[in-house]
Amino acid sequence: MAVTLETHRLPVRTLVASSAGNAVEWYDWGIYTAFSIYFATQIFPSGNEAAALLSTFATFALAFFFRPLGGYLLGRFADLKGRRTAMLFTIVLMSGGSVVIGLLPTFEQVGWLSPALLVLARIAQGMALGGEVSNASAYLAEIAPATHRGRYSSFFYISTGAAVLIASLLGFFLSRNLDKAAMAFYGWRVPFLIGGVLGLVGLWLRRELKETEQFEENKAKAKSLRNPLLMTLKEHPKAVGQLIGITLLSTLSFYTFFSALTPFAVKTKGANDIDVFLALSIGTVVFIALQYPMGWMADRYGRKPQMLVWSAAMALLVVPLSTLVRPGLLNLVIVFAVGLGLYTAITSIAPAIMSELFPTELRGLGIGAWYNLTVAVFGGTAPLVIQAVGGTVFFWYVAVSAVITFLVILTLPETKGVRLS
Repeated sequence: MAVTLETHRLPVRTLVASSAGNAVEWYDWGIYTAFSIYFATQIFPSGNEAAALLSTFATFALAFFFRPLGGYLLGRFADLKGRRTAMLFTIVLMSGGSVVIGLLPTFEQVGWLSPALLVLARIAQGMALGGEVSNASAYLAEIAPATHRGRYSSFFYISTGAAVLIASLLGFFLSRNLDKAAMAFYGWRVPFLIGGVLGLVGLWLRRELKETEQFEENKAKAKSLRNPLLMTLKEHPKAVGQLIGITLLSTLSFYTFFSALTPFAVKTKGANDIDVFLALSIGTVVFIALQYPMGWMADRYGRKPQMLVWSAAMALLVVPLSTLVRPGLLNLVIVFAVGLGLYTAITSIAPAIMSELFPTELRGLGIGAWYNLTVAVFGGTAPLVIQAVGGTVFFWYVAVSAVITFLVILTLPETKGVRLS
């Protein structure tokens, strides 16, 4: 049922509180790839730098494959016990993993125990983020009026972008003020330990959040469900397919511009690490600034038009953009600003789009399981793939994925102004 536009005042305090916790989790997640070029030879054998970096990316990919498990378990937990409760748990799990990584002994000190502890910490973080994305997305969508769901949803990636910006600025600041030996010795630990402190801040901000009315009204129905994951396939197969199709390009866009390009530009293309961190920071400012306007546009003009523009533009531009990944600040700024600017067309409304696909009693689990499975398969392997096959093949891979996503978006109904089921 469509509803008419009305005057509405955003609950800024609630939006900031729910999104700030999300920012902390994405900060903890994002610093891993940003600082991997420094700690790879500290945690893995230092004799072969390329092998150490590849092992670091393999650990990054492994953590992604625990995101679906976290999405399933914590998504179901949120459907049964509440979005707020689940969001408090995920931030503790994520920040705890960050502290463990920041305090890891080196390979030289304890041998293979060091990478083993890294793997365990990353598994915990993978499960935490798997639950965070689905539960924070559901929370924002469920507290929003139908005509403002895009604007509410934009706060999710405003916080995500702010987290990545902090991580990249830290990288810029530390790499500018410490030499490479100091960065490898102790500089890379600083961001992870800061992540633990930020976790306490996020926990404090989230403590006063109220549970959503939609959850309260549907929790009894959620408890009565048997085999809810199977139910998403049997009763909502089209929604599952659409979620996977949209997430395919979304996750490749995220990990191309926020993760994979940093080590690729420095290690493969010989770009200056300070220039890369600065260019990423500038691109991230563009990314943050466009979230709310894009959410407003989706509420005003519809979700499908801007998603179609995004996927078509990525199909046409990602390969030409990749040729600019080389030494030089200006071309790196162009790559990050254009790529991340286009990406806001989907990120600004992603929580709304995902939440509109499933009913309340299946929303946490439905998003958590299928979104995170797609992210694990395609996003988690992005840095590993770009390192293994090279840039040219990888960027064509992203372009083909954009064509697939474009075709999937064509099958979506327009949900502007429609109440959640």
